[in-house]
Amino acid sequence: MKTDVQESDDSYIMEMDLPGFSKDEVKVSLKDGYLTVKAAKGLDEESEKKNTRYIRKERYAGECERSFYVGDVKESDIKGEFKHGILKLFVPKKEVKPAVEEKKYISIEG
Repeated sequence: MKTDVQESDDSYIMEMDLPGFSKDEVKVSLKDGYLTVKAAKGLDEESEKKNTRYIRKERYAGECERSFYVGDVKESDIKGEFKHGILKLFVPKKEVKPAVEEKKYISIEG
């Protein structure tokens, strides 16, 4: 699954090539900060039922999966679209809150 990741001011835009897959064959999930894209496809089994023997079979049947760490984002904040075999996901950037700097003292003996 070839993927391009672009960065904008407020989000990441991911474009994945999924040629030959339909929208129904692609599933996107989010668990523990990992965004997982899974695509599965099976070929029609009717030709095998008709007692047909293949000489060559080159079309893809199976599944592929890829995961990306996106951090602590909500599932509802991720948007997606699928057109012409390209899945496009919009993942918002998580606001990084600066940690409050603690004053650390060094003990002095003597």
